[in-house]
Amino acid sequence: MADLPSHLPPPAPHGAPPRLVPPATWALIAAAWLVVGLFVAFGDKWLAAPISPVVAGCVFLALFVTILAASFGVVREADHLAHQLGEPYGTLILTLSIVSIEVILIASVLLGPGEFPTIGRDSIFAVMMIILNLVIGICLIAGSARHGDQEYNAQGATAYVSMIVLLTGTALVLPNHTTGAGEFTPVQAIGMSVLTAVLYGAFLWMQMRSHQRFFIQPAPGQMSVRATASSPAAQAEHASLDKHAVVVRSLLLLAMILPIVLLAHYLAVVTDYGIAAAGAPAAVGGVLIAIIVFTPESITAVRAAMNNEMQRAVNLCLGAFVSTVGLTVPAVLVIGLVTGKQVLMGISGAETLLFAVTAVLSLLSFNGQRTSPIQGLMHLMLFAVYGMLLFLP
Repeated sequence: MADLPSHLPPPAPHGAPPRLVPPATWALIAAAWLVVGLFVAFGDKWLAAPISPVVAGCVFLALFVTILAASFGVVREADHLAHQLGEPYGTLILTLSIVSIEVILIASVLLGPGEFPTIGRDSIFAVMMIILNLVIGICLIAGSARHGDQEYNAQGATAYVSMIVLLTGTALVLPNHTTGAGEFTPVQAIGMSVLTAVLYGAFLWMQMRSHQRFFIQPAPGQMSVRATASSPAAQAEHASLDKHAVVVRSLLLLAMILPIVLLAHYLAVVTDYGIAAAGAPAAVGGVLIAIIVFTPESITAVRAAMNNEMQRAVNLCLGAFVSTVGLTVPAVLVIGLVTGKQVLMGISGAETLLFAVTAVLSLLSFNGQRTSPIQGLMHLMLFAVYGMLLFLP
């Protein structure tokens, strides 16, 4: 792999032991846990009905900044692990960490006092439009501006897009054509949860084992990696694996995720209040979750493209959405079954068309040997259409 990223800890002064964790990381962890302590002690009082707009605004700002900062911390620690473990393990850790945060936030909304039957589908659809159109579009344009048309592994990209079409189609489009009119029956929900989880688990297993070569940057001029070939970068990273650093980074990753878990309930309460008070579309809640969760990973993907690591950007973007559907759909359906709450998964006709166009455009964008900034402009245009229809349906 190329040079280590600029966010790695600077070397220690001459004669001093290397500093594995910079003070800024400890400060972020301490601040996040301080906010957790304050909300555990006073959160129920601050958010007791009736909530004043001033209090709601201050609480939302505090929670938004804390959760977003902790998400950046999660990405940073996962990125350290990524460079320790090599591809595709590193990207998988980063993606699964971020998607786990999304599942936690969606579950907090579903388990809250309000009724938000569409939060699962709204979040999944928002993630799709943000990741597959906005972020991919920026990656294609920014990467091309600095390095020209960039190469990637076409086999891996095709596998990702195929998973996206299958999982999203069965989760968000199929419910509109069943007897449940937008929702799965209990038996269907159990079946879809199991099938989605099994397929996603099998995909992860192949990604890490038998078909790992699909998700590794190929040699210049090639569209794939031969089955007998191994990545020199992966070999170098494996040889220099620091087990102590991996353990420390894993613990720091957990220390960053837990505050998000503990604060998710309070964010759900104040977000529900804000959407109702502003009269905003219910789908805004899903967009907000997508923005909070995927902003750090999106920045990481754009940086990868600008560092001429297009395969890493592809793994992050397309892999993030595959993980979003593979983990969120079973979680949402199971929560609905356990709590008895209604869970609507079917998207509207306009959203179905946007999904179809996004899927076809993604397939065409990653069906060649090199990326194209022209395709990037098309992805950005499609995201703009989504944003317009969100507020002007």
